[in-house]
Amino acid sequence: MSTLKFTEDHEWISVDGDVATVGITNHAQEQLGDVVFVDLPDVGSSVQKGGDAAVVESVKAASDVYAPIDGEIVEVNGALVDDPSLVNSDAQGGGWFMKVKIADAGQLDGLMDEAAYQAHIAE
Repeated sequence: MSTLKFTEDHEWISVDGDVATVGITNHAQEQLGDVVFVDLPDVGSSVQKGGDAAVVESVKAASDVYAPIDGEIVEVNGALVDDPSLVNSDAQGGGWFMKVKIADAGQLDGLMDEAAYQAHIAE
């Protein structure tokens, strides 16, 4: 059973205490194709739910990664700077983008579980 939550914009979020790890879904990386560059936010910066948090560029397109919740960036995945292909090989694991200190845990209730997300991408 997945403990991940998902957004309609294809971000995933995993919560550990008051910190959420955020990345893009396998579905999103498949749509993008080979990821060649990731622009991550600065540690200490604030993100707003639905606001731009990062940029991922592939051979096909550049796409914004949106913050699934409000919070403060407490860590970014520096490994993606050196090896953006981690997003393709392990999107929902080692290819995570950022860790966010959760400002409003109530916002998590508006996210989809795995079954709802699978139904969403099947539409």
